[in-house]
Amino acid sequence: MDDMKDKSIHLSVEKLSEEIQNMKIYKDFYTDLQMQWEKRIHKSLNSMCTEIGVSLARFRLASDKDELEEKWNELSTYDIDLTPYRPVYAPKDFLEVLLWIRSPNYRPIDAFYSGEGNWDFTQIPLKVKTLSELRQLYQQITRGEPLLGVNPNMCSASSHYLTLDAERTALGEKVLASNHAPVAQEFLKRGAPRSLRGRLWAQVMGSDIKPVHREYFAELKQAVLQYDLMIDKLIIKDVQLTASNDDQYFVFEDMLYQVLLCFSRDTEILTVFNHSSSSPIHGILKSKPATIENTVVYPPSGVIPFHGFTMYATAFCYLYDDPCALYFTFRAFYLRYWFRLHEVSSHEQGILSLCLLFERLLQRHETQLWIHFKMINVQPIRVVFKWLMRAFSGHLPPEQLLYLWDTIIAFDSLQVIPLLAVCILSFRRENLLQVDTLQNVEAVLADLSSLQVMPLLQIALMKDSHWHTD
Repeated sequence: MDDMKDKSIHLSVEKLSEEIQNMKIYKDFYTDLQMQWEKRIHKSLNSMCTEIGVSLARFRLASDKDELEEKWNELSTYDIDLTPYRPVYAPKDFLEVLLWIRSPNYRPIDAFYSGEGNWDFTQIPLKVKTLSELRQLYQQITRGEPLLGVNPNMCSASSHYLTLDAERTALGEKVLASNHAPVAQEFLKRGAPRSLRGRLWAQVMGSDIKPVHREYFAELKQAVLQYDLMIDKLIIKDVQLTASNDDQYFVFEDMLYQVLLCFSRDTEILTVFNHSSSSPIHGILKSKPATIENTVVYPPSGVIPFHGFTMYATAFCYLYDDPCALYFTFRAFYLRYWFRLHEVSSHEQGILSLCLLFERLLQRHETQLWIHFKMINVQPIRVVFKWLMRAFSGHLPPEQLLYLWDTIIAFDSLQVIPLLAVCILSFRRENLLQVDTLQNVEAVLADLSSLQVMPLLQIALMKDSHWHTD
């Protein structure tokens, strides 16, 4: 008996050792992929600089500095030629990289493209939650309790709905007075009253404004005035290509310039690389020897914006009139959540895991749709990836987007994003089953303005939904 026991212990230790070794292999695997992706980004950035004959950074000319300072609150009137500049990459470029990922221990038996990328992410060895586990995580939504953002006729306690906002506002004021982030976070699980949302988010994210924050923001502004970064043109162009063309956000153009230009100078953002698979660009100061002392991070924040990066900041414009208050809550969101949406990693809330979660939920709970996509040779992830990578910003109306982001910080999880993506496909199922091209699929899903986020999530998560349990 003792021999059998010893043998069992020995096998368990061997298995554990093997699992640890596999974990290390995969961790190195994702880190290597991220490094390769970063090299492509860096190469694209440097190629653009060479093509148009500009440097990555230089001292700003005195005349330019004076004009920028004078127009600081009306940066939309700051006129520069952006014609030669183009986005370093777009979400679709990043998706192509992700779809090319080959797990070191996986041999596909069914691929959509033979030797040209993967049909889906099933071969990625990451563990994602089941619907039952999501129901456990989002209990307050699962139970069908009255939630802000749910219409009365969809609410189990509809007779009390009219007073719900007033009750939540009164309770929210008490929550804010307690000044305890976990209490505010718990409160957000049933939605934030519009009038309190900005203060509640700041309390949960630890971004309440103090005098030291105003001083720091003023220093960032001075850094913008002092140094002319090539990244500035990419930021300005991105705002123009996205928010400025959006009926919901164009009025915030000036504030977005301020916030994003300051963001690029903020060295505090480098702390994200302590728990990220990414690493920032390092450059050598001009006319200096290549030594550690002459090496600098570029840009100072370490973050290279992609096409649509602006949209991570836009929704905050509805919460804060003060650029400083907006800046620090946006930065807190980026450091906790948004950075995970544009890097290759094995983290359970990284973009790869979110893609895989979307596919697993769709395949298991909307099987007819999954088969239909397969039959018409349309990869579902291609349809929703822009939603996932931008956390639906620019795709949902602002009010609905803010309810979604309430849920993200209330439950401290990005997993609601792929869940909502499946809910939307499920809601539009009948129309999707009638079309057979990618273009027509995208047409069915192009306008999300009529969708109500919280009812969709509640219907999917409640036990009596048409989605069967795991």
